[in-house]
Amino acid sequence: MEKIANGVWRVHFGQPEKHTPVRLRETSVKLEQLLELPCIGTPPFPITEIEMKQTPRGIQIRLPLEAEEHIYGFGLQLHRVDQTGRKKVIRVNSDPVADTGDSHAPVPYYVSTAGYGVYVDTSRYATFYCGTNLRKGASANKEFEQKQISTSELELYGYEATAGDRQVVIDVPSVKGIDIYLFEGPDIRSAVQRYNLFSGGGCLPPLWGLGIWYRAYSASKYEDVMQLAECFREDKIPIDVFGFEPGWQSKAYSCSFVWDQERFPNHENMLDELYQLNYRVNLWEHLFVHPSSPIYEKLMPYSGDYEVWEGLVPDLSIKESKDIFSNHHLKEFVDKGIAGFKLDECDSSDFVHSNWSFPDVTIFPSGMDGEQMHNQLGTLYQAAIQAPFETIGKRTLSQVRSSGALAAPFPFVLYSDLYNHKVFIRGVVNSGFSGLLWSPEVRQAVSSEDLIRRIQTAVFSPMALLNCWRIPNPPWKQVDRVKNVEGEFMENADEVEGVCRRLFETRMALIPYLYTSYARYSLEGLPPFRALLMDYPDDINTFGIDDAYMMGDSMLVAPLVCGEFERDVYLPKGRWRCFWSGQLYDGGLIHTVKAGIEHIPVFVKDGTILPIAKAVQHVSDDTVFDITVQIYGGEVQETQLYEDDGISFDYRAGEYNWVTISQNPSGDMMVERKGNYKGIRYRFIGSESVHYI
Repeated sequence: MEKIANGVWRVHFGQPEKHTPVRLRETSVKLEQLLELPCIGTPPFPITEIEMKQTPRGIQIRLPLEAEEHIYGFGLQLHRVDQTGRKKVIRVNSDPVADTGDSHAPVPYYVSTAGYGVYVDTSRYATFYCGTNLRKGASANKEFEQKQISTSELELYGYEATAGDRQVVIDVPSVKGIDIYLFEGPDIRSAVQRYNLFSGGGCLPPLWGLGIWYRAYSASKYEDVMQLAECFREDKIPIDVFGFEPGWQSKAYSCSFVWDQERFPNHENMLDELYQLNYRVNLWEHLFVHPSSPIYEKLMPYSGDYEVWEGLVPDLSIKESKDIFSNHHLKEFVDKGIAGFKLDECDSSDFVHSNWSFPDVTIFPSGMDGEQMHNQLGTLYQAAIQAPFETIGKRTLSQVRSSGALAAPFPFVLYSDLYNHKVFIRGVVNSGFSGLLWSPEVRQAVSSEDLIRRIQTAVFSPMALLNCWRIPNPPWKQVDRVKNVEGEFMENADEVEGVCRRLFETRMALIPYLYTSYARYSLEGLPPFRALLMDYPDDINTFGIDDAYMMGDSMLVAPLVCGEFERDVYLPKGRWRCFWSGQLYDGGLIHTVKAGIEHIPVFVKDGTILPIAKAVQHVSDDTVFDITVQIYGGEVQETQLYEDDGISFDYRAGEYNWVTISQNPSGDMMVERKGNYKGIRYRFIGSESVHYI
């Protein structure tokens, strides 16, 4: 066992494969930041408790799992939060409809409530048995209580997991060696932070990326786009990012990466008009390269030996291939103002549609096979698209359909073609365990009530995204009667639009708070959205909560789905106040909370100074936010805002400030800036900007 960083150990066995996430990584471990985390200085368990052996299948690993431990992680798991007693297969799959481990973003990393993390460095379809079975003979000496013979289905098949001390058994197929990494806590939150810092630290998006996103109808033409863009500005609907779906390209399945001259004959003029209206533009694409593409011939020698949708699959692990792909994006799009991309169809869609991806037997020029490439494709794709933005020195926030291990530094948010609202909420809870960001995007709604409830979840999530690629008009223009908790009806589009506008404005008002949470993700590895368990690891009541989460350090979000006007919310220890009304709630209890159509339950820790910005219609490069400080009762603690230019990578050289907000004994607000950033992003306007909630 080798210590490689503060609180991080590596266990090496045999001859590991050449193509693993650690060996393919382009980011550096944040060693200095790891040193700042508290550390006992000993590995989670001694080397004598780790079993590793070669088998005809590959490598088998056995790790201890004590009786009281609970396990979390494994990437974007949409069907369960607590993985204890489950079998998880780390395999990328665009349609993970069952609780098998299949995922848009599978990660061979788990964390335990005992306060440690385990990462297995492989791109294979590894299987984790999380305390599912006991070794032979382990039950022979147990005392069994006398029971009647089982006759019911529940008695016969209700056995969920083994009791007592167990093991995590890991099966890594096809390999002759493996590296595993152990991350010390001392708690589950610190173990997650260590993994993210080992990955290179979390991403810091541009300020505009935290605003409202709108993806337009796929069949839109130039006239449709401009009409919609101008309508948003006229109606005072805050929108920062305008997204184009597949119809912008001359070929989309596979992709030409060239504008369609019939729909968009003067696309550069259109882009200039959108920029003048202060929109950032995001373009849909996928990786597979159509024969008509100008980069097709160049990529031919650097692609896999099977096509997808009659297009090449470039091997982006090879420098030549990545450079060809990245440079085309730089020259044709990023240099012309495109702010980001939506990376679709990189999540192995062949489980449902057999020709929608390449087979596992595919051989790539690097030597990777199809299995390895499936699990690695999302991160390689993100690195290739990130490169042009590094070149021009401007940050992006983009979308991706697949990701994996060590992905925290990539400024890409996951999304899915699945659409169960409760599953989407669970995705926000789960993604934080594995260095991932997840968007519970809004696509369509069965009613205006469903639309509003989905928008509420999106507003309080990593990316506030409406993906309206199927409908030509904004969804709030398509109205039905929706009943609120008081029994009143909204019967026209103006009322529904008004609710949506106010929700969007709430998101815009929270941008400085969210930006600070992302800064901590970058600098400290702390996920901006995370399960309650991560903040309250000693509270067993938080272990199974999959429908509420922390947003930053001070806010707890408990979304509602269509048909719900009240729900039970467990509030951890301490005291909490309603974000909307200031009503006080005691922690350590379950509260039944009612909410009308306009609001969902959101709580703020008592004693919080919460910075609220005056909502703007969009975030420009030079936007200065007017800040109102809302004080939520109790003994007030100081708070901090992170401040930089919001667009460049200068923060990596230390050009940022921490703005401390506090109150003096007379109740006046005090603001102090410390750091190297010379500009101002936040403006505080005297004592009138202090509100007591």
